[in-house]
Amino acid sequence: MNGKKLLLGSAGLVVAALALSGCGGGAGSEGSGDGDVTMTFWHNSTTGEGKAYWEDTVAAFEEANPGVSIEIQSIQNEEMDGKLQTALNSGDAPDIFMSRGGGKLADVVKAGQAMDITDGISDATRTALGDAVLSAFEIDGKNYGVPTAVLPSGIFYASDLFEGAGVAAPPTTIDELVSVDDQIKATGVAPIAVGAKDAWPAAHWYYNFALRACSKDVMDEAADSRSFDDPCWLTAGENLQEFIETDPFNEGFLTTTAQQGAGSSAGLLANHQAAMELMGAWNPGVIGSLTPDEKPLADLMWFPFPEVEGGDGEAGAMMGGVDGYTCWVNAPEECVDFLNFTAEKANQEAYATAFHTLPASQEAQGVVTEPALQEVLKAYNAAPYVMVWLDTLYGQNIGNALNVAVVDMFAGEGDAQAIVDAVNDAAAKS
Repeated sequence: MNGKKLLLGSAGLVVAALALSGCGGGAGSEGSGDGDVTMTFWHNSTTGEGKAYWEDTVAAFEEANPGVSIEIQSIQNEEMDGKLQTALNSGDAPDIFMSRGGGKLADVVKAGQAMDITDGISDATRTALGDAVLSAFEIDGKNYGVPTAVLPSGIFYASDLFEGAGVAAPPTTIDELVSVDDQIKATGVAPIAVGAKDAWPAAHWYYNFALRACSKDVMDEAADSRSFDDPCWLTAGENLQEFIETDPFNEGFLTTTAQQGAGSSAGLLANHQAAMELMGAWNPGVIGSLTPDEKPLADLMWFPFPEVEGGDGEAGAMMGGVDGYTCWVNAPEECVDFLNFTAEKANQEAYATAFHTLPASQEAQGVVTEPALQEVLKAYNAAPYVMVWLDTLYGQNIGNALNVAVVDMFAGEGDAQAIVDAVNDAAAKS
């Protein structure tokens, strides 16, 4: 991938290329051309509106394409990477699988496991998504997937809990966030929920501190080298360590999952047991599935990750990602037809509504009506650049080493230098 940059969104944002997150199971495809075709499809929506969306979309595609059938398998998000990698290595992978571009997708492409769909992307899809968004799945000038959502991150919060704690406005700096945490603690509520058991939610705190500490040029260079040679990476860890020492997180955060049940970090916010959570723009849908009535959290709002004094990152820069789908190298040609189908305006509008998120299609942005997501979209369109999650950008081996090192810091068993060393050691072995 070599740190390829892309323009993303209506404001022409500069974004680092994004990375794959797998889905799991095992499958193969049958037939193509004139006969009946059966394809397998793996996604990460195991319950609720998201799972129903894919069932309905597949049924609509099958109705519009007689002789084509798609077998769906939904996989829990935290199981995706391992199961997909196993399936790809076995040579019996799903025909359609979830992807986020970048380092991991580049590795899959290098292994000859993903289909080049450059010539199969329809003009309608290119117009709706734009070359900027499509380039999230571009490797060496060829395209290997179609996006379904753009997912910038920030801090989701329960505005009723802020009001009850006397918080007049969302914090704009880390120092202000620490003060808000203290006000929330005084009410007996955990300030910030984090699902550190799943590693990546804790690691996202480091990513965002790095976004504030490091310039765009440094982060771009690291996308090429996959190593942390600039002093800002150490500074980011030191700033995170200082923040952790203020005790901002829920009790038992090391054993808390991110999205699985009422006791997860999303569940704590959904049930007003915590006031905030740092997460991507898929979070409103997850939170809504975990409220007592399984409806969107009425007081859910959002603010950008606070600025950090003394850093080289540009104000307003964001961390984020792009979700989409890739065709296995041996998938039938109808796989590309299905990806084009998902990009149609009606399907993108339904996707954004079902998942309570931001659609990849600019044509479908009008369905974004939830206040929290409107705030995300506003910040996203104004951001000077958006950098992708660091673990997905650097690929599975380096990304995992980074995440584990951050969790060690959260557990009091590591420090900022250990994070830098873990990345550089993993990069040297890759």
